Amino acid sequence: MTKVIISIPAYNEADSISSVIKEIKEVMDKENWKYSIHVVDDGSSDATASLAKKVGAKVFSRKRNKGLASTFQEEIKHALETKADIIVHTDADGQYPAKFIPALIEKVEDGFDLVLGSRFLEGRKHSSFSKNFGNRAFARVFSRLCNIKLTDTTTGFRAFTKEVAEEIKFTNTFTYTQEQLIRASKMKFKISEVPIEARVTRGSRLFGNVFEYAFKAWVNILRIYRDYDPLKFFGRIGLSLVAVGILLGLWLVYLFLTTGKVGHLPATILTVLLLVSGIQFIVFGFLADMNKR
Repeated sequence: MTKVIISIPAYNEADSISSVIKEIKEVMDKENWKYSIHVVDDGSSDATASLAKKVGAKVFSRKRNKGLASTFQEEIKHALETKADIIVHTDADGQYPAKFIPALIEKVEDGFDLVLGSRFLEGRKHSSFSKNFGNRAFARVFSRLCNIKLTDTTTGFRAFTKEVAEEIKFTNTFTYTQEQLIRASKMKFKISEVPIEARVTRGSRLFGNVFEYAFKAWVNILRIYRDYDPLKFFGRIGLSLVAVGILLGLWLVYLFLTTGKVGHLPATILTVLLLVSGIQFIVFGFLADMNKR
């Protein structure tokens, strides 16, 4: 029988943790999977841990708050130690209704390795217009980066196999949701989505506004992409610089052929700098790729 671990990170979630766990149990008790609920208490100062234990969850408490990305990695560690076949990650604030958990698990059992609960897959809207627009635009660019069509790359509601949990290692402390996606796509794991409806809950504790989140997210995504595929990352930068240098050089040649003038020293220096810098980026990409391998 498939063993499912439903894992919940929690930090000062005393107001919602009991109802979230009860809702999950009500849904999962009707299914045939062998399951247990893990709560990783990330240094809460309230009664989160005791309340979670009281309603039947297995609680792993941390002495101090280390953040969501670190907590996610600890969730995976405990799930693997208990021989999970499938791990479901959800939030402690009740944003993701438990009724969609079986759909995530079933999709994994259909052969997918990582399944996301998408708030936008069937044209559904979540939160404000600005957040909807930002998430959709982010997903479109991110889909091109990963070479897979996705509609919700920021969702924390997901299910994945023990192989994904074992093989994907994390390097940053902010965008664990996107890092798992990028690494899963590069490692050729099969990724899919199921449509969900999310509840509107409290504001995010991770960032003050959409622009702050977008900036931090893209910085970390570029770092991940740089480390995982350095040849493509540095190669594209290098080729872009070389291309601009060549175009500028051709323009200087055109001026010489049509006017006979020799000069334009600043443009000539810029052309050389662009070409040299571009070649250096390409060489660095090859060296980094060799070192990675």
